Amino acid sequence: MTSQAPAALQAAPGTEQLASALVRGGSITISDRDVLIDSRERIPPETRDQVLSRSANVSQIAGNLYARRAMAAEAEAAGLANTPEMQAALRIARDRILSDAWLARIDAQHQITDAAAEKLARNVYRAEPNRFMNKEQVRVRHILFAGTTPESRAQAEKLLDELKAGADFAKLAEASSADKSSAARGGDLGFFQTGRMVPAFEQAAFALEKPGQLSGVVETQFGYHVMKLEERKPAGVRPFEEVREDLIKEIRANVTQQARAEEAQRLQQGMQIDKEAINAFSAGFKPTDVPIKP
Repeated sequence: MTSQAPAALQAAPGTEQLASALVRGGSITISDRDVLIDSRERIPPETRDQVLSRSANVSQIAGNLYARRAMAAEAEAAGLANTPEMQAALRIARDRILSDAWLARIDAQHQITDAAAEKLARNVYRAEPNRFMNKEQVRVRHILFAGTTPESRAQAEKLLDELKAGADFAKLAEASSADKSSAARGGDLGFFQTGRMVPAFEQAAFALEKPGQLSGVVETQFGYHVMKLEERKPAGVRPFEEVREDLIKEIRANVTQQARAEEAQRLQQGMQIDKEAINAFSAGFKPTDVPIKP
């Protein structure tokens, strides 16, 4: 079962009356509805309006649809639609479109209110606190001198002396750190927990106890680092408001997925499996050494 009905099947306000011809030729007509349905299948939602707002784009899409429909007519006239394989492909394509439309209706019938979703989310939050547990975290700034040469270490030690004398860590990071991504933020690496950094760096970072405390010169495979602790965040359960949005999305997805599963189970009640036919079909294929997922 697909997780979401195609955008082409989701009616947008004001589109129900679309049916104006944009391109004509012989017995073929391409309407604004054709262009809209095709664009919903192929153009991402965030750029669709921008694309369709340009007449040149609409003209190109309509022209492409006209060519495809004309080719389809030629193929049908040549009898290509009458082969068993093509008949099966057309049935499968039709089944997919209609079944996705049915799923969209199932989804719409099983939407829950915001209040119900919030209540269920809070129930999950209270029942499964371990899911929302954060390890202890630290937030540090660092300055990196690349390479593990004596010269790099000497530079790191000189900078550490400047910091101990009161130099501004963020400004020195911006000017001196080889880690350019964090240098732009004054060396700030944000919060991280154990397992995120290389061992020597992590050990030195978590050994810092008070905000403002400086590390010694720390060697890793990247070079020599000097760190400053900005903040420690103890282990604990994340606040509900921090996980609320993701939990509500999860609740809504679970509700519709359950409804889809129940509908599939209902429709499959009369299904009969011919194991002999399935085995005979599978026997006609030679397995490969590449592992595949069913």
